[in-house]
Amino acid sequence: MPTGSAKTATIPSLRVEPELRAAAESVLKEGETLSSFVESSLRRQVEYRKTQAEFIARGLASLEEARRTGVYYTSEEVLGELREMLEAKRAEKRSE
Repeated sequence: MPTGSAKTATIPSLRVEPELRAAAESVLKEGETLSSFVESSLRRQVEYRKTQAEFIARGLASLEEARRTGVYYTSEEVLGELREMLEAKRAEKRSE
């Protein structure tokens, strides 16, 4: 994603085994280049790691809140609430 600048940067070249390159090339879509595939993969991995870090941060904050308040929930309670939320959404979709 651009950061507001028109300039671009390069990623260091990547040395891989010939088998990995061949495997990557074998799954390219029509018109897709190996470079665009690598860029897309890099973008997805960056987004995944950001999401993962945010998830961990929320979990640690939740743990700290539980320790602070002394209020803990069992996995059954959490799953039950998630099931209720899911069923409510499904009912909402059915009524549309």
